[in-house]
Amino acid sequence: KLVIIGSGPAAYTAAIYAARANLQPVVYEGFYSGPPGGQLMTTTEVENFPGFPEGIMGPDLMGLFRKQAERFGTQIIGEDITSVDVSERPFKIESSSGVVMAEAIIVATGAVAKRLSVPGTADHEFWQKGVTACAVCDGAIPIFREKHLFVIGGGDTAIEEALFLTKFGSKIFIVHRRDELRASKIMAQRALNHPKIEMIWNHVLTRVEGDTVVRSVTLQNVNTMEETKHTAGGLFFAIGHEPNTSFLNGKIELESNGYIKVFKGTSTSVEGIFAAGDVQDHIYRQAITAAGSGCMAALDVERWLALQESAH
Repeated sequence: KLVIIGSGPAAYTAAIYAARANLQPVVYEGFYSGPPGGQLMTTTEVENFPGFPEGIMGPDLMGLFRKQAERFGTQIIGEDITSVDVSERPFKIESSSGVVMAEAIIVATGAVAKRLSVPGTADHEFWQKGVTACAVCDGAIPIFREKHLFVIGGGDTAIEEALFLTKFGSKIFIVHRRDELRASKIMAQRALNHPKIEMIWNHVLTRVEGDTVVRSVTLQNVNTMEETKHTAGGLFFAIGHEPNTSFLNGKIELESNGYIKVFKGTSTSVEGIFAAGDVQDHIYRQAITAAGSGCMAALDVERWLALQESAH
């Protein structure tokens, strides 16, 4: 009846609700956004998920989500979906091992933070050891307290992240490759007026160094090519996210920024296909909002399938 594509908070929550409604969902965990479990698999301490006053490690939280989905009879398959034929129902879904037909689909493949490939920022280097792409998720971690923190970017996201970080760091530097911000006027003004925020114009990041955590960043002036090294306690990429929609091959309507367009709750432009979590949310992008939309999608599917049945 239902295939759920994805494996983060949205996918697993949708599975919990759908399984309890006897829809016998099949979840394709895939490898779109790295390890099954989504972006939380690459975070350490999650302190803002309700119900865990002491905080919980991202992978542990996802493990609990997954167990709960399985407890109610969800079938979980660790494969990628390579394509979806949306031209007729039931939908034809191709995975790496074969073809499955489904009456309804929930797409919950998430998004992945864009990172620059700069020495020192990779997974086995200082990623999640002072280099991150989500200030709201990680900013309150003790290693960033009272430190010089660097935000890379020039749009609204960069400004939001910098303003958020002023609560924790002693000084926040926004590094931008141009000499003016792309951010909206009001956001730009807030940053420029903030006593803790300093702009570093016409510079790019060339290197991140440290020991067990980040200790310094090297920046290069794009005009003079001169490099300067700065003491740093953390580095935040704020250059946007990339929603994982390539396997849909443009068969579902997307927003101009590449996220899936949803109508009335979680419905997409193709009847019978629903979207939940970060693949359709470029505003909030939190585990709790993804989980909430996963619940909405499962309820939407349940109602839609009931309508289909009563129509026959």
